[in-house]
This record gives sequence, C-alpha cells and structure tokens, in this order.
Amino acid sequence: MKQEFICVGRVVNAHGIRGEVRVQPRNVAPAFLTRFSTFYMDGQALQPTANHVHKSMVLMKFPGVEDMNAALSYKGRELFIRREDAPLPQGQYFDDELMGLDVYDAGSGRCLGQVVKVEDYPAHKVYTVRGERTYLIPAVPEVFIQSVDLDAGCMDVRILEGMANDEH
Repeated sequence: MKQEFICVGRVVNAHGIRGEVRVQPRNVAPAFLTRFSTFYMDGQALQPTANHVHKSMVLMKFPGVEDMNAALSYKGRELFIRREDAPLPQGQYFDDELMGLDVYDAGSGRCLGQVVKVEDYPAHKVYTVRGERTYLIPAVPEVFIQSVDLDAGCMDVRILEGMANDEH
C-alpha cells in the first residue's frame, strides 16, 4: 500500500545565527529537496522561505524562526513530503515504500519473506529479504527485480543460487 508521507530528511543542527537549519537528506540527493515548497513536520505543513543545497546538506529557513535558538528547537526532527507531490520515474521507489513488502520467487511463486532493509552501494541498491532464510537481492530491474506492486504490497524477484546468506 502506498504511503501518504515519505521521510526525506532530518534537521541535524542550526546553521548560522539567522535561524536557518541544516537538513541531512535521507535516501535522496540534496538537490531533490529543493524541488518542494511544502514539507511536513510532526503532522504540520511547513513552507520554508529559503531552501538550498550547501555541501551535502540542505539549508532551510522556516517562517517565524529568526535566530539560532529558535532553529535549535528543530534539531533531531524529521522532515516529510507528501508522496503524491514526488513523482518518480517508472520502476523507481522510495526506500520506505519497499519496507515490509512480501517478496516472491518469480519462478516458483514461493514467498521468500519481507523486505527488511535497503542498502545503498555504488553500483546499485541491495534489498535484504528475511523469511525462513535471509536473501540479499540486488535491486536491478528486469534482472533480479521482476515486478513491484505497492498497492498489493508485493515484489517478484528472480533468485539465483548463492543469494541466500546461508548458502555456500
């Protein structure tokens, strides 16, 4: 089932003395966050008056936050976007959307378990699927990932010998 909100970052500190906050992006590129005019924090909509990339962080200025002390009150809080505001190309998903999906072997139809972790590697992501065994599945569409259906909550994958972590 599709999620209504996706966590895209966390406020890690204040930046300077004029009330800006430093947001560390979560599983997205910093520039991705600059595309949005509305974010959500603690269920409330926030519309930053400034939003730009600085090194690997995103600096934001929230309305009514005029000094460092006010900015520090946001430290540690997560920042969300509405999923419907963030269209992705066909076959791409936010990591949070994949968590908990039931994973099936496309060849046999057997349930392998659920996605419990998504890790980023230089070449591609790897999904950890845990059931009776634990599988490490490269997130390569049409090679290992046959299909993903968020509405049905399932993913079909192609399994090769050695993909379970207890196979030798």
